[in-house]
Amino acid sequence: MSAPHLWHTPSWWYDGSPPPLWARMLSHAYGMAVAVRRGLYRGGWLRRRHPGVPVVVVGNLVAGGSGKTPLVVALVERLRAEGWRPGVASRGHGRSEAQVARWVTADLPAALSGDEPRLIARATGVPVRVDRDRAAAAVALAEAGCDIVICDDGLQHYRLARDVEIEVQDVRRRYGNGRLLPAGPLREPLERAVDCDLRVLNLGALMPGQPLSSQVGREWPMWLMTGEAQPLLPGRARPLSAFAGQRVHAVAGIGEPERFFDLLRGHGLAVVPHVFPDHHAYTPGDFDFSSRLPVLMTAKDAVKCEAFAAPDWYQVPVRACLPDAFWEALLARLPHWNTQA
Repeated sequence: MSAPHLWHTPSWWYDGSPPPLWARMLSHAYGMAVAVRRGLYRGGWLRRRHPGVPVVVVGNLVAGGSGKTPLVVALVERLRAEGWRPGVASRGHGRSEAQVARWVTADLPAALSGDEPRLIARATGVPVRVDRDRAAAAVALAEAGCDIVICDDGLQHYRLARDVEIEVQDVRRRYGNGRLLPAGPLREPLERAVDCDLRVLNLGALMPGQPLSSQVGREWPMWLMTGEAQPLLPGRARPLSAFAGQRVHAVAGIGEPERFFDLLRGHGLAVVPHVFPDHHAYTPGDFDFSSRLPVLMTAKDAVKCEAFAAPDWYQVPVRACLPDAFWEALLARLPHWNTQA
């Protein structure tokens, strides 16, 4: 069950204020629907489908972004280094013709692929399939020669049978007020987290000289390592330090835009923030700012802006960094699938 798209996160999700009565009433109805649907799958009344190759699902219990896409890219790269042939299944949120299943290539317009699938395809070069039915996407990937499937944002897509579940949490927001939608940010009850095999805690950008954290309980830390600012038009990359002390327009249409703004501020940039809805379809008019300054945006935003980009527009890529013990824990859950044995 997909969470409804919200243009703005309700304040009561995270600020401790009581949700309005209408939200609590809808939350109760939503919870009943979630419980019935989950029960139908558990009881076998609704059938799951497995592609015949291992499936690793990455998702979260809360609505909104938590850092899933950088983790998916990191999973692809590590599994490929271990000898696997991974592919990625995704719904492709925000794409037009959402009912049409597609293979995503680096040059397929984001309007057709969705922003995150195009970003993953461009970053990794592995097969990426978008389909509302992620079980069908996983089967297509297996038939195309992938020997492991990573499902992006598929924790609630029960039709797809899976072998490993990874829950991703944002350290600053966690589970909010712990209530179900729309009274709170939860897509499923909190006890659902117990079923997940691994929990990754997104600690945000790793600043220069900052030490790495170690595992805490069942939670594995994930830091986001910032790369050089890449121009959207042909040109030379620049380190973020080159913008230190300057005012810049910072554009973010992601689940947690303040995380991106804080990243830039941490490198000494004077940020003029511009917040857009998650998965926003940008137009040139969105960039009619009152001053001419360098424009910095996330890589997820950049894949939708390249067609009308201007000079001095940059994307700021990030790379997920996790401890070696996390990878050992993940690979230990795939022993019977290990094609290298």
